[in-house]
Amino acid sequence: MMKPDLEPLPLRMRNLPIDPRGYPVPWFVAWIDGQPDFRVMDAEQWRSAVKLRLCWVCGQALGRWLAFPIGPMCAINRVTSEPPSHRECAEWSIRNCPFLSQPQMVRRGEADLVDAQEPGGVMIRRNPGVTCLWITRGYEVFDAGGGKPLITIGAPESVTWWTEKRAATRAEVDASIESGLPTLLTAARHDGPFAVESLGRQVQIAHSYYPAP
Repeated sequence: MMKPDLEPLPLRMRNLPIDPRGYPVPWFVAWIDGQPDFRVMDAEQWRSAVKLRLCWVCGQALGRWLAFPIGPMCAINRVTSEPPSHRECAEWSIRNCPFLSQPQMVRRGEADLVDAQEPGGVMIRRNPGVTCLWITRGYEVFDAGGGKPLITIGAPESVTWWTEKRAATRAEVDASIESGLPTLLTAARHDGPFAVESLGRQVQIAHSYYPAP
């Protein structure tokens, strides 16, 4: 039985299994010893999502519009490890997933994970406090090194910002950007002055997508 405080599921998500806590189990979640582990994405599902153009949340075929719920740093460099979803699946997740809807939530410990591979790129292990819903028509997969794929998100058709199940304010987005940007800057400095210059341009472009002050 689903938790009573969760919103009704969109039609495409209604066939998802419900875990013992009452949360629907997204299609991408890996099952370990018969139990879903929300910390781990299923590698085979990832390949299927990209190859067959399937929703990351419900597993059904995507249409023209692709929804990426991403953190503010991903909105700057337009890189993510997770394939897109339907807009309605993504919006439901943003409003109901504990990690996405509650800024105070932290990632569960990962010391007990077995055979779970880290995604490519630099992962910022924090709750950014706000989520960007990036709607686009396309994306590209690239090798981030070591055979680990990442996704470059296409140009946005629309961008909205969320926190605590509501629209995020400009001040909340700015605060999240300021707290996460040093990590991107450190990585850019490691790659050299051209990378730092490129990051600066990306930050300026991302500014145009922030909420109005």
